[in-house]
Amino acid sequence: MQTHVVPVGFDYDRMIAPLIRDQFDVDRVILLEGTVGSEANVEYSRNIARKLEQDFRNLLGAETVRERLDDVYDYDAAFERAYDLINAELDRDEGVEESGKREVWVNLCSMPRPVSFAFATAAHSIMVERQDDRDRIHTYYTAPEKYLETELAEELRATRDLLRELVADDAVADDRVADRLASTTDLLAEFDERGTTIGAKKIGDSHVIELPVASFQNVKPFEELVLFTLGEHGEFESVSELAETLAADLNEEYTDSFRSKVIYNVDRLGPGGKGYIEREEHGKSYRTTLSRIGELWVRAHADEDRNLA
Repeated sequence: MQTHVVPVGFDYDRMIAPLIRDQFDVDRVILLEGTVGSEANVEYSRNIARKLEQDFRNLLGAETVRERLDDVYDYDAAFERAYDLINAELDRDEGVEESGKREVWVNLCSMPRPVSFAFATAAHSIMVERQDDRDRIHTYYTAPEKYLETELAEELRATRDLLRELVADDAVADDRVADRLASTTDLLAEFDERGTTIGAKKIGDSHVIELPVASFQNVKPFEELVLFTLGEHGEFESVSELAETLAADLNEEYTDSFRSKVIYNVDRLGPGGKGYIEREEHGKSYRTTLSRIGELWVRAHADEDRNLA
């Protein structure tokens, strides 16, 4: 059994054709629709989703559900959504024999890149955390047989040339023809100069969305406590301050031994280790905070039991 997670953009064939041609055993599909962008883009994507929903059911006999992503440019929210969704699908067959458990396949072909990278990073993070299930998690990409943008541009050129001939020969006396010629010429000029997109959109306070790299090491129980404490407090001016807070939370005596234990675990979680913590030199101390991937880890695990086992 397979669950396919399909973020829907402007593609149809790459979402379903490879599954039909390669005879995948798809029994459940989750279609994710974005709700950000121009009204025309959102409606176009919804139309694609409606067609996919119908065809996944009719052609593959798959249970199909549609869900919305409120902001396709919010990487952190997409990561959290992916983390919860993939884990939930892996757990759907709780109690089923190993050979009968479902696989989760994540399609990375469509949707804006922040969503695709967030889902890929979440999938890889879960592979690390659930070693026994790593063979049941897959991310995949399908290349198109051809791109329609260049064919559309060629058709537009032919239309422009025809309109030029009509205007030059006075074959029509309609201002609408001249207007269409002008707009077609301008659009083709932009396409030739800039390609299929224009400009760089500002998202939040920046034009850049950082895409953090997943750690490829699991997190141990005491390391989890360190990460959750940093997530709760934001930052500490020193590792000693972090150790004091941890000792108080655990009702333990703050000793040199306990402080050394915290320093050891912070080092393991730092830039030279798992990459979940950043340390900035601040006088004789090191200001300690979560890295971007550390923030995502805490966000994704926020509902888990934080007690040491």
